[in-house]
Amino acid sequence: MARRFFDRYEPVHGITYFAPGVRTALDAMGFVGFWRGYFAARSAPLGRAPAEVVAAVFYNFSAERVRKAVPAIWDIATPADMVAVRSDTAVAALRGYGLSDETPGLAEAAELAGVAARNAPPDGRPLFAANLALEWPDTPLTSLWHATTLLREHRGDGHVATLVSEGISGRESNVFHVAAGAVPADFIKRSRDYSDEEWDACVRSLGERGLLTPTCTLTDAGRALKEHIELRTDTLALGALSALDDAAVERLFQALTPITRQVIAGGDLPATTPMALRRDDLDDNAAGL
Repeated sequence: MARRFFDRYEPVHGITYFAPGVRTALDAMGFVGFWRGYFAARSAPLGRAPAEVVAAVFYNFSAERVRKAVPAIWDIATPADMVAVRSDTAVAALRGYGLSDETPGLAEAAELAGVAARNAPPDGRPLFAANLALEWPDTPLTSLWHATTLLREHRGDGHVATLVSEGISGRESNVFHVAAGAVPADFIKRSRDYSDEEWDACVRSLGERGLLTPTCTLTDAGRALKEHIELRTDTLALGALSALDDAAVERLFQALTPITRQVIAGGDLPATTPMALRRDDLDDNAAGL
């Protein structure tokens, strides 16, 4: 259920990375190239955090990639500016898909997702906590986007903690993800900035632990560890639903799933993303309790 919940809230949040209007707004502010705007918008809740902190929290980006953006991004806009622009452009994209405060079920989805997000445990989750500290929006559509942002960062922080506990570095985690068949290697190499040498070094490192073959496929031990990491990530993510009883969880799924379908139908969210979103059960509104 935790994974199915992720597949429903992540698209609502994720349009902030893919909607053309978001990129247009960031370009107009002076953020040349995708990544400067990405790091400015996503790290803004942390304040003027140094590159080392952003790289540590984001986990799977190269430190060099982060240093190309941070701290120079704060010469263009303040963190407070970026928090506002990120929310405004994401909500404008959602409105472009035909969603509004009056969309059936949206106010309920926003309320229940907000209860879940505000009551999720913040322990050891820096990016979630930074977003939780922001002022809560006062309209349903903006509240829904903010709640889904909190939920995805809560899950992401838990995933990072699990990887750390299993000794999988940020750069190795991308390679491990590809070996599991979640996303294509060329896509991750390009989007996460790998040289062939670094990629091969990660394959060798994981291979020395008996987790990968030389051709970057999972061994039996690698498959078992990957399954453990995903299951542990799901288990930790369920804490976000602890404030809702079963009936409220069911209502949340029933309200949110049609909204997710509408976002995907908008066409901006690509079929392949680093998050390896699944769309195969979105025709089912039920929570599956």
